[in-house]
Amino acid sequence: MEDSGPIVTRHRHESRRRLLTVQQVWRLTPSMIRMVLGGEALHDFVSLAPDDHVKLFLPGHGAPVSRDYTPRHFDPKARTLTLDFAIHAAGPATDWALAAQPGDSLEIGGPRGSAVVAPLFDWWLLIGDETALPAIGRRVEELPADTPVITLAAVPSAEDEQAFDTQARHRAQWLHRPLSEAANPSHLLEAARKLDLPAGKGFVWIAAEAGVARALRDHFLKERQHPQTWLKSSGYWQSGLKGTPD
Repeated sequence: MEDSGPIVTRHRHESRRRLLTVQQVWRLTPSMIRMVLGGEALHDFVSLAPDDHVKLFLPGHGAPVSRDYTPRHFDPKARTLTLDFAIHAAGPATDWALAAQPGDSLEIGGPRGSAVVAPLFDWWLLIGDETALPAIGRRVEELPADTPVITLAAVPSAEDEQAFDTQARHRAQWLHRPLSEAANPSHLLEAARKLDLPAGKGFVWIAAEAGVARALRDHFLKERQHPQTWLKSSGYWQSGLKGTPD
């Protein structure tokens, strides 16, 4: 039976632009760049949910282009914001991240809001591709101690797997497939069908290419009869569309 109370509470934040400076940048894995940005403009930065998004205003020829990225970690004392960039096909964010050096500037906006899931669940299942790893990693690391959490993530190779520093009871499952297959739902869908989920109430979180996310959502809602309010599914990018995440 589903709870009558709200599962997700939405918080609105004052949205303004902040000019930050690159402090550190390194290749976390072959397909991921990690960057630490800092600046006094972060003094009132707020990010309440692991899948929040900030907008990056990327310099270029003519008007700046913008892309949405997950705040991987925020340190209010140091006033630093960590972002992870999945290295896909060439695009504005990928090009900028590959060339970024300490001392470079970047303007960001947001988050405009946070969708906070109520602490009502016995376990969590997080499924996604490379673009979802920042949100997955942050969620795993921020869950309370001893909370069961299963992650199912698709990456190109074993070298692209990540370790998360958490007190939760984390069980990681990695799926290796080439980036050229990132929009093919069959890989994650087959792995999801084989998952043995715990008893009790569980929250399922999904983020991937739009068609992949839709197929996974349908699997849990239709095949497993998972309550719709206990699931959140997002298309983080769409195959073939200009302006999708890099």
